[in-house]
Amino acid sequence: MAVISKITPALCRAARGLLDMTQIELAAGASVSKNTIVDFEKGRSNPVKNNLAAIQRVLEEAGVEFTNGDAPGLRLRKKKR
Repeated sequence: MAVISKITPALCRAARGLLDMTQIELAAGASVSKNTIVDFEKGRSNPVKNNLAAIQRVLEEAGVEFTNGDAPGLRLRKKKR
């Protein structure tokens, strides 16, 4: 499956839920404010490109794989043995 180029607010919320990650933890990891995460997840605003990339990077490094099959989605990456 191909990696999606832009995560949506719903995918961000879902990814955090799978990881049991708080908005504060995500914000700290991506070097953005908590308000950036809150506003994005509520659909109030879209982060600038580099901030959105940082948010996606943090979620991916924590183990989420964003997919783009018939509909965009996500899953936890399989751990390497």
